[in-house]
Amino acid sequence: MPTEPSASSAQSHGMSIASVRILRLALGTALSLWFSQAIGWQMSFIAPVFTLLVLALPLPVLKLKQGIAFVAVLAVCLYSGMLLLPMLLEQPAVGLLLLTIALFWSFYFTAKGGSALIGAFATVGLALVAGVGSVNVDAMLIIAGDVVLAAFAGIIFVWIAFGLLPDSMASDVAPAPGKKAPDAPKPDLANARWSAFRSLLIVLPVALFLMLSSSSVSYIAVMIKVASMGQQTTNDDTRHAGRSLILSTIIGGIGAVIGWEMLSITPTLTLYVLIIGLAGLIMGPKIFQGAGMHPQGATWSYGYITMVILLAPAVMDSIGGDTASVKFWDRIIMFAGATLYAVAAVYVVDAFRPRRGTGVIERP
Repeated sequence: MPTEPSASSAQSHGMSIASVRILRLALGTALSLWFSQAIGWQMSFIAPVFTLLVLALPLPVLKLKQGIAFVAVLAVCLYSGMLLLPMLLEQPAVGLLLLTIALFWSFYFTAKGGSALIGAFATVGLALVAGVGSVNVDAMLIIAGDVVLAAFAGIIFVWIAFGLLPDSMASDVAPAPGKKAPDAPKPDLANARWSAFRSLLIVLPVALFLMLSSSSVSYIAVMIKVASMGQQTTNDDTRHAGRSLILSTIIGGIGAVIGWEMLSITPTLTLYVLIIGLAGLIMGPKIFQGAGMHPQGATWSYGYITMVILLAPAVMDSIGGDTASVKFWDRIIMFAGATLYAVAAVYVVDAFRPRRGTGVIERP
């Protein structure tokens, strides 16, 4: 049996799959941010957000078809969603009904076990159409093109991150011979429908508020955050969903404030990229654990997303004037308000949730 000690020794000296994923998350997000900021996209924060969304999940490298499919879903939701605009403007009741059904599907798709990435991309696309397109169609056409381009760039940096830090670097990546990972249990459909309904009530009122606002274009970051909160609460019980929403906003807000104060001292792209990368290294151990996700992984990954969504637009604002600091703190306040509303919505909706005869399984 001379080979067993050597194999064990080699395994003990290699990186774990969790460590590889943490490094890949930090590196991929930072590189995506650097690229988008370096070329000066108006919607530059979109690319690292999409890169982060993919790398924050314990997935193998995306195949070419999968990457194209994710971007295609976003593009279809953005551009086909514009077909709702004439009805939203001319027949608001019909347009609102169709928008409600489309948003509900995006949440139900995730809640019943569908791809979280596809659900997130669909929700973001529909939310942007509702919040921006109903106010300014020309601006929505420009934003749609920028968002699709940024999403494609974000997926490219996912592949770059996997190329630089592949799973094969991990010593514990290979499954035990003759064993197959068990399939994840499918969520109860009654529970999935209720979760989707709850998420809908988080996102739809905010989308309606932005539809009535004349400056909804400037609230794109808030709309993306709200859309992500809707996806965040699928398949969670009341207490867990509320706690996760609050903690992710606090985590992201603290990270953004620290990053903003550091950048106010030395406003350079290099420092900016290092801050985002360092945040990934700090939050990564709370996102990945072992071969899967940390028990609090969803909360911390959404916290990381919140930090990027808060900080990146503020950096872009600083290029155009001296009001960047005011806009940054305004976004902090809006994010806090949106989170408090979302938590209240979760508790109010779940207060009317049937407890028997629905197949609902509550967490202990």
